[in-house]
Amino acid sequence: MTRAEIIKEIKAKKTFLCVGLDPDVDKLPKHLLEEDDPIFEFNRQIIDATAEYCVSFKPNTAFYEAYGVSGYTSLERTIKYIRQNYPHHFLIADAKRGDIGNTSAMYAKAFFKRLHADAITIAPYMGSDSVKPFLQFEGKWAIVLALTSNEGSNDFQLTETKDGLLYRQVLKTSREWGTPENMMYVIGATRADMLDEVRQIVPDHFLLVPGVGTQGGTLSDVCKYGLIKNDVGLLVNSSRSIIYASNGEDFAEAAGKEAKKMADEMEAYL
Repeated sequence: MTRAEIIKEIKAKKTFLCVGLDPDVDKLPKHLLEEDDPIFEFNRQIIDATAEYCVSFKPNTAFYEAYGVSGYTSLERTIKYIRQNYPHHFLIADAKRGDIGNTSAMYAKAFFKRLHADAITIAPYMGSDSVKPFLQFEGKWAIVLALTSNEGSNDFQLTETKDGLLYRQVLKTSREWGTPENMMYVIGATRADMLDEVRQIVPDHFLLVPGVGTQGGTLSDVCKYGLIKNDVGLLVNSSRSIIYASNGEDFAEAAGKEAKKMADEMEAYL
C-alpha cells in the first residue's frame, strides 16, 4: 500500500484511527469460548464493527504466537479476512522484529509474502542490516521503534550521548535507510510533548502513535505536535480501550461505538 493510498483513505474516511487486534483469551467474552476458533471470531466481529471508523488494523503477533499453532492459524485467518473484506485498510503486523540481515530477510518474507501484511514494526537496535531487508519490498513498510510509551523506554531511548538523546540519533541515522514512502516511526502518545522535536528530524514521515486511551495519551496533544498539514502523517492506534470496551455479548457493538467516538474526534482535527 503506497503513501498516497494511505492518505487518500484517511481523507475519504476522515479518520486516521488504527485498531489494534490484541486478543487475550482470558479477556474474551465467555460466550465466544464455545467457538472452534474464539480468537478469530472475536477479531471478525471487532473488525466488522470498527472498519468504517478506521483506516488500519494492527494485530500484535505476540497475542497469537502465545497459543502456538492454533494461534498462528487465528492470525492467518484474521489477516485473510481483512484482505478479502476490507482490502483498502492498511494492515500492520506488530511483530517488533530486528535481527541480522539474513534473518531479517526471512522475517520480511514471512510477513510480507506469506501473511501479506503491509507493514511490520521493527526494533532498530542492531542497526541498518536489521532494517534494510524490510525495505526491499515494493509497497511495503518498515515501522521503526523510536520513542515508545512504555515506562522502561527511559532506560535507553532518553540516554544522553555525545550527539544528544539516543532516540534522536535513531531517527537521524535511520531516516537515511529508507524514505517517507516506505518507512514510518513508532512514537508513543505519552511522549506527545516531544513530538515537536521528532517532527524537526522527520518532518515528512508517517508516525504510528500508540498509547492514546488506556495508556493515558491524549489525541489533542498528538495532533497539536504531530499532524502534517496536507498529508496528515499520523496513524493513531488504540487497542484495549476499543476491543475491550465491553466483555459481554455486546462487545462488538461497544467496540464500534468507541471507535466511532475516536473517529469523530479525529475528523474535527482534520
